[in-house]
Amino acid sequence: MKPKAILLPAGEMPRQWYNIQADIKINPPLGPDGKPIGPEMLSPVFPMNIIEQEVSTQRWIDIPEPVLDIYSIWRPSPLIRATALEKALDTPARIYYKNEGCSPPGSHKPNTAVAQAYYNKQFGIERITTETGAGQWGSALSFACAQFGLECKVYMVRVSFEQKPYRKTMMEVWGGKCIPSPSTETKAGRDALARDPNTPGSLGIAISEAVEAAVSDTTGKTRYSLGSVLNHVMLHQTIIGLEVKKQLAMAGEYPDILIACAGGGSNFAGLAFPFVLDKINGKKIEIYPVEPQACPSMTRGLFTYDYGDTARYTPLLAMHSLGHMFVPPPIHAGGLRYHGMAPAVSQLVEEGLVTPKTVNQLSCYEAGSLFAKTEGFIPAPETTHALAQTIAEARLAKEEGKEKVIVVNFSGHGLLDLAAYERYMAGGLKDVFLSDEKIAELKDAIKGHPVPERLKSIRK
Repeated sequence: MKPKAILLPAGEMPRQWYNIQADIKINPPLGPDGKPIGPEMLSPVFPMNIIEQEVSTQRWIDIPEPVLDIYSIWRPSPLIRATALEKALDTPARIYYKNEGCSPPGSHKPNTAVAQAYYNKQFGIERITTETGAGQWGSALSFACAQFGLECKVYMVRVSFEQKPYRKTMMEVWGGKCIPSPSTETKAGRDALARDPNTPGSLGIAISEAVEAAVSDTTGKTRYSLGSVLNHVMLHQTIIGLEVKKQLAMAGEYPDILIACAGGGSNFAGLAFPFVLDKINGKKIEIYPVEPQACPSMTRGLFTYDYGDTARYTPLLAMHSLGHMFVPPPIHAGGLRYHGMAPAVSQLVEEGLVTPKTVNQLSCYEAGSLFAKTEGFIPAPETTHALAQTIAEARLAKEEGKEKVIVVNFSGHGLLDLAAYERYMAGGLKDVFLSDEKIAELKDAIKGHPVPERLKSIRK
């Protein structure tokens, strides 16, 4: 019997990350004066060794040995042929999923959390603050900080704090401190509560709180850590796609379609960026980042300069955005409730190198349930967005009578999201869709922001 899992030998784990900034141009972040910022403006927030990666245009960056050592707990992660799902769909498509749920916190997030904790430790930092949506990033950073003896403080979006209490427990087991956001600890949190005492919170608000907490520490020993959006985060995640390339080569395959969910863009970038390089160099491949209808930054937002957080502590970033004041509806896919998209991913959308898709909440849980029944693993709500699009593409392949190779990133398991599945099975979930009037209102609020240039890819 042919094995379903393609297991990369431990010695074949990639030892470098791929930096897409060597191959595409990205509009620079802007300061309050509308001019590009220098590295020194980021130094109160990030350690300089991470800032150097953020601005680097070097194509390949070595992964430090201590990071590789911790990666080896779960990496290389398996690439699995979803034959049972294929059979259930009666599709000629061959579906492969990269299982990033094997890490100790259960998602792709430790790929960058471990790296960021290492670089902060090397720089002499003792404490890290961060935000988290569904809790996957907060638990990943708490795990990573435990490996390097760092303190970790996490501001968790309130609706997810209430929906997913065991994420908080995970963080605390690893020594992290988890606080519901908005909180009364920061000015940004108090301002958000003053605007709406019953707010479900948002990643934009939580980012503001975490940044404020970091820069207000007068000891200089605290920095902020971000789990998505910025270039160094995308860089660290590319180990996913680099492993997939090797694993597909072992199977004699190459993808026709590549799919991952996208909130801020990190797991999508991790799978896709190494293949985007192939596409830049002439390969035919469709690449789909998938977002929720309740928070459609790529499919219905503006490509503009906008703040990464609600309190406007961050620089202006060139990205697809629904506006930094937008508080997304409280869907269960908390990790996808972000108003903007990573500048690098946004640039790829503008250039037509990737094609964003959007799916509704009920079809996601339907897809997640079918996947669990066939392949066994229960996916995180975020991951079900990618699976819903995968199933749609597999059904289209059947209609067209075409064999296609579809690769999807299984970005995390849903074992701490069972309350959401319980609500779905009881009929307690509904679709959430933003009206055209609401989208127009959101766009109007950011139309005065600078407009980024439409830059073109460069080939070297």
